[in-house]
Amino acid sequence: MPSHAPDQPEPPLTDPLARERAHLAASRAALRAMRADVEALDLRDVAANWVNAEALHHQVSERIKALADLSHTPLFFGRLDYLHAPDALAAMSEAAEGAEGESFYIGRRHVHDGDGDPMVIDWRAPVSQPFYQASKKAPMDVGLRRRFGYTGGELTAYEDEKLSDPTEAEQTSKLLQTEIERPRVGPMRDIVATIQPEQDEIVRAGIGGTVCVQGAPGTGKTAVGLHRVAYLLYAHRERLARSGTLVIGPNRSFLHYIEQVLPALGELQVAQATVEDLVARPATGVEVRGADSADVARIKGDARMAEVLRRALRSHVTPPTEPCVVVRGSRRWRVPAYEIEETVAELLDRDIRYGAARDALPQRIAHAVLVRMEQAGEAPDDRVQDAVARNPAVKAAVKAIWPPVDPAKLVLRLLSDADFLAAHADGVLDADEQKTLLWAKPPRSVKSAKWSPQDAVLVDEAADLIERTHSLGHVVLDEAQDLSPMQYRAVGRRCTTGSATILGDLAQGTTPWATSSWDEALTHLGKPGSTVEELTQGFRVPREVIAYASRLLPAIAPGLSEATSIREAAGDFAVRAVDPPELDAAVITACHEALTHEGSIGLIAAEARLPALSTALAEAGLRYLSPGEETSPEARLTLVPATLAKGLEYDYVVLDEPAAVVDGEPDERTGLRRLYVALTRAVSGLKVIHAAPLPEGLA
Repeated sequence: MPSHAPDQPEPPLTDPLARERAHLAASRAALRAMRADVEALDLRDVAANWVNAEALHHQVSERIKALADLSHTPLFFGRLDYLHAPDALAAMSEAAEGAEGESFYIGRRHVHDGDGDPMVIDWRAPVSQPFYQASKKAPMDVGLRRRFGYTGGELTAYEDEKLSDPTEAEQTSKLLQTEIERPRVGPMRDIVATIQPEQDEIVRAGIGGTVCVQGAPGTGKTAVGLHRVAYLLYAHRERLARSGTLVIGPNRSFLHYIEQVLPALGELQVAQATVEDLVARPATGVEVRGADSADVARIKGDARMAEVLRRALRSHVTPPTEPCVVVRGSRRWRVPAYEIEETVAELLDRDIRYGAARDALPQRIAHAVLVRMEQAGEAPDDRVQDAVARNPAVKAAVKAIWPPVDPAKLVLRLLSDADFLAAHADGVLDADEQKTLLWAKPPRSVKSAKWSPQDAVLVDEAADLIERTHSLGHVVLDEAQDLSPMQYRAVGRRCTTGSATILGDLAQGTTPWATSSWDEALTHLGKPGSTVEELTQGFRVPREVIAYASRLLPAIAPGLSEATSIREAAGDFAVRAVDPPELDAAVITACHEALTHEGSIGLIAAEARLPALSTALAEAGLRYLSPGEETSPEARLTLVPATLAKGLEYDYVVLDEPAAVVDGEPDERTGLRRLYVALTRAVSGLKVIHAAPLPEGLA
């Protein structure tokens, strides 16, 4: 592979940096040429019809977007010098044969020259894997691994590791450390240049199974999940193009924060949603306008509600009491009630979806009529059976026996009608739980009801009991520890025939119904026995900060291993106690101090403290953003409610009044978990300001 543009003069051999810059310039030119080739395609008269033409134009448009040259994003970040030609390259280039000592540049996407020879290898290709996995102990036939340092998109440094040289000791990469610690401004960025071996193994796991990642704060589990999607799209593009992929996050702020990662890797087709978005079914008429108390939400989210819904739905099936008489011409064909009842019982025993069974019943009755026709000497065919199935008598019988059911009306009745609920929750929910579920003032209709997010999940479950939910090829579920069993079921329905990547941290479960184990969560998802991987090596949270936050683990997640961190932030961690009247001023001072550093600043506080802090910030002339608003060099301070901090990260965090964060939750364990989340949002520094006594364990 050429390491410089063929039409350019050879840079001096004594100046490796100049050679690498020349290869970068040539690679960028090649990428622009690739894009120009796509833009120049003449699509006239290519497609057979306008539908195909529109689809083709869309594909070409997406390809053009994917080939964009992002000037401030390194096109390649590493180089591998193999001792021998890798077998994996044979499938990519016939010129690989005998290419001993070949160099391969590893980057975000594949780039080739005018002859089709690769100038940059996609990080997801098999030949790129040693960049992440090779070590002095297992060099994987790599003679040299080179990492590149960039400033504003310009290649400014490089660093070499001679992995196959026994005389060179293993060392920590300074460029890698610098990239990990680079200040964060704007949305989340990819970690493609810094993926660690244990992360890479998860990223490249096969599509056939579901992977659950238990990751302590700062271990990069979210980034691992997103890069896994990018890898699967590379390795199984056609399959996932047909079935679709989806990333599910805890809230809109979080999704906005991560939304640029996949496009930066050239992947534009991955949808994003919250669980609330997922279960929104406009056709049902359910509009979420209300909220449940923690006790009510816990019961509605319990997996037992699935059985209550199943019973309530099946109760609409009524055994026939009269025969079905079909008139065709001068003949009358009679199917007795007992025979129809046997058919109904068989369909119920098969436990197929309500709608599918309802669609099957008229065909079963019609088949019984055709049997009688054949016995009488007639020779009916399938068209006759379809006609009989549409006969008014058959349609009337089916409507009486197996009536259509609206999922929202079913849930409405369960939550409004005490007798109906009692009949179908008997032996499943106790009397107190049933009473807790019932609306104090039942609404008159589906549209007038103030549905809660938990109600929408119940309606989604009921809708799936009636008609099968479409399944995707792969789903990524982040912050999964916070979901209720019924929410897990809702996500699982979206990947029944596909796989999933489940990301979370049991110690960060901040809902009263947060899962206690991944085995339990995976069972509710319909993926029991899936692989559970644990990431404990932190790359984001400073060592002092994670050690301080980990004091809470015995109270919030006693079974978890304490996380470690390769980060250090000497002098950037402090806990300050102040008198109550001085609290606001002390917080403002801490914000001013944080703003003297590079990068983003997060002021995290309990909901109850936001009005006072908002006023104090305004009086101090400090401009601040809300979560979800993108930081910039001119606006780097974000006021973050503790309830929205999960999944976000800031270079410097000022944490206001930990006791208020704990008190803002319905129970102490949830409050301490919320505090654990808030403590672990910092990348480079943390200041804890408090007037009230600190929670036990932190004092």
